[in-house]
Amino acid sequence: MERIDGCPGIPARDSLGFKGTFGKVCVVGGSCGDHPMIGAPALAARAALRSGCGLCTVAVAAPILSSVLSIVPAATGVALPVDAEQKLFPAGCAQVIDQALVNADALVIGPGFGHDVAQQQIVIRLVGSFAKPIIVDADALRALACTVDFARDIKAPIILTPHPGEFAALAQSLDLELDAVNESTRDLAAHTLAARLGCIVVLKGAHTRVSDGLRVWKSPHVEAALAMGGSGDVLSGIMGSFAAQFASGKSAAPLDLFQVACLAVHVHALTATRWALSHGHAGLLPEELADGIPATLAQLRGELN
Repeated sequence: MERIDGCPGIPARDSLGFKGTFGKVCVVGGSCGDHPMIGAPALAARAALRSGCGLCTVAVAAPILSSVLSIVPAATGVALPVDAEQKLFPAGCAQVIDQALVNADALVIGPGFGHDVAQQQIVIRLVGSFAKPIIVDADALRALACTVDFARDIKAPIILTPHPGEFAALAQSLDLELDAVNESTRDLAAHTLAARLGCIVVLKGAHTRVSDGLRVWKSPHVEAALAMGGSGDVLSGIMGSFAAQFASGKSAAPLDLFQVACLAVHVHALTATRWALSHGHAGLLPEELADGIPATLAQLRGELN
C-alpha cells in the first residue's frame, strides 16, 4: 500500500456560482418509536450546509420530520412513511427516497437511522442502485454488517465511516480478522477492508485513517474535544457536502472520493482544534463543531488570518 502524507487543498469557491453550482446533498436517517433519534440527521444536514453545499434535503420518518426541520430550518424535508408501530415501510420509503435523489449529487445515509430489517433493506437497495457518491455512516454500517453477503450488493461509489466497533462488525461479517484498535495495525485494517469492498474506508479515532485499497492517509490530528456524541454525524455531513461540491463534476478543481474523505477529516479536526484553542479540550457541542466549519474553510482558502 502507498502511504500518502499530504492532504488536498480546499478548491476555490466560484464567486459567480449559485446554489446548484455547489451541489445538493440528501441525508437519510433519524428514527421514531420508543427511542427516537432526531438530532443525528439534523447535525449531518447542518454540517453539510455549513461546509458549502447549495441545498440539503433530509429524508426522515414522517413523525419526526417537523422536529428535525425545527433544528435545521435551512434544509428541506421529505417524510418517510411508517406503519402503525412507527416502523419504516420499505416499499413506500423507496419511492420517496428515489424522488428525493433525482437531483441529489451525494447521499449521506445512517445518522440515527436504526438497523432493523426495514433499514437493512433500504440501505442495501441504495448501495446497489445509486450512481453517485454515498457516505455510509453510523447505523447504516450496522445494517450492512447484519446483511448476509452485503459485499456483493455494493455498486455505488461509497465512503464508509466506521469507528472501531462498527469496523469490527463489518470485518466479522466478511470473515476478516483485522485489528482496528491497535495503532500499529490500523493502516492495514483500513487498507484491507477498502480493498475487499472496493470503496473508501475512513477508520475513525485518534489519527483517523483513510484508504481506497491502494493508498492510506493517516490524519496528523488528535483532538480530545471530538470525543462526544454527534461528532461523527458532523463528519458525515462534511463528507457529503464535499462529495457533492468537488466529486460531482461541478468543480473546476475536482477531487476523487479518497481526496474528499481526507479533506473532510482534516477540516473536521481543524475545526475542533480551533475551538479547543479558546475553550480547552472538553465540552465541544456538535452544533458548535458544525458552525465552526466556515471559518476553517475560509482559513484554508487564505481568506482569514
